[in-house]
Amino acid sequence: MTGPEPVPPVRERFAAEAREERPDLARLCLLIGAEADPALDGAAMDEAEIELDRLAGLLPYRPAAPLDWARALGRLLGAEHGFHGTAADYQKLESSLLQQVLRRRRGLPILLSVVWMEVARRAGAPVYGVGLPGHFVVGLGEAGGPHVLVDPYDSGRILTDADAELLVAGAAGTPFSPAMLAPADPLDTVQRVLNNIRAWAATRPEHRAVQLWSIDLALLLPRHPAKLRYERARLLVAMGDFLGGAAELEDYAELIATFDPPSAQVLRAEARAARANLN
Repeated sequence: MTGPEPVPPVRERFAAEAREERPDLARLCLLIGAEADPALDGAAMDEAEIELDRLAGLLPYRPAAPLDWARALGRLLGAEHGFHGTAADYQKLESSLLQQVLRRRRGLPILLSVVWMEVARRAGAPVYGVGLPGHFVVGLGEAGGPHVLVDPYDSGRILTDADAELLVAGAAGTPFSPAMLAPADPLDTVQRVLNNIRAWAATRPEHRAVQLWSIDLALLLPRHPAKLRYERARLLVAMGDFLGGAAELEDYAELIATFDPPSAQVLRAEARAARANLN
């Protein structure tokens, strides 16, 4: 008798899911949690999926209008189950891990929005994410048609256009434009989750390993900024992997040499300086 098939490593599963024709947003976010903490893999991932299904099943009816969906989800997730965020949540890595957000009922705007989107989707609602600069919210209805915006971070508060403008002004200090209300692509949403984790770790030298794995996952996405490779190389040097960092600096220099020779020359000098640390 043969045993069960071994489960592929987290990064292999993450890369495979990211390349699906319709990537599963919840699954990708759960795999980020599993990369952060092996205890959040396996049964913990299954339990998180079950919890999303359970919450969707608690909606008392299936509304038709976007406003009715917003109110029903707000009662369930905001009022009854207490999903919301606070300023203190920005200081915690667990606020970016879907398994922990489902357990704590607390998190960053984007992870709380993932909970709302996944519960709403399972319940049959027309739902999409809206990546406003500095603050992620949820749209119910049809983008460009009748829709309602809600803020899961604020327990599902229904937003007017003026509210959205204030959110953008307060979070990013930039003028609001209607183009900001376009539906967020699932992979762009995952990239933004990883950006948040990377930014959290970058200000905490003791968490450089977290910064490294967040970059590594981002590099597995079909679309990612090329400069992530440069950031990874410099991070390896900062972590004491001088040879590995130097090699990646030189690889990135080769990548940009044809269109930016001066920067490539600077990168090669950085690589030489990294190797000099071994002398």
